[in-house]
Parts: sequence; C-alpha cells; structure tokens
Amino acid sequence: MRTLAISLLIGSVITPAAAQEKPIELKKAPGIEKVEGNCTACHSLDYVQMNSPFLAPTAWDAEVIKMIKVFGAPITEVDATLIADYLKKNYRD
Repeated sequence: MRTLAISLLIGSVITPAAAQEKPIELKKAPGIEKVEGNCTACHSLDYVQMNSPFLAPTAWDAEVIKMIKVFGAPITEVDATLIADYLKKNYRD
C-alpha cells in the first residue's frame, strides 16, 4: 500500500512537468526532413539547438561524421551531406 501511495505521488509530480514541455521545432528549411528522419533515431532534436552556439559551420561536418563513424548512425552519404548542409546554414555560431 505504501509503495502504491509513493508511486501515485511521484506520478502526480512528474506528469504536469512533462505535459508543459514544448516539442523542439527546428528551423523550416531544405533538409529538415533528413535531420528529423535520421537524427531522432538516436537523440532528441534539442541537441541541435544546444550545440549550435558552440559549433562553427565546419564543425557540423565533423559532428555528422562522428555520428556515423563513432556512434554507428545508419545515414547514407547523400543524407549526411544534406544534414550537414542544413545544420551549417541554419545553426551556426
């Protein structure tokens, strides 16, 4: 009974906080569908916005390559180019 009460209490605190969270919306531009379709397979889109103040345009190329080579993201070469181009044009330091 005590476990149930604790679970209900925790659920009542967590649910409102999660309900207030707004979904991340990236800038609408060519290539966004490739970013949303490929990148969200492994992480949320807030990574794009969180990292954009720190990455120069050339650094986005390295980030995309890292996701493929280090983390094993199954992204084609064509999609990788489109993703990097989108990020460089829309999220630069």
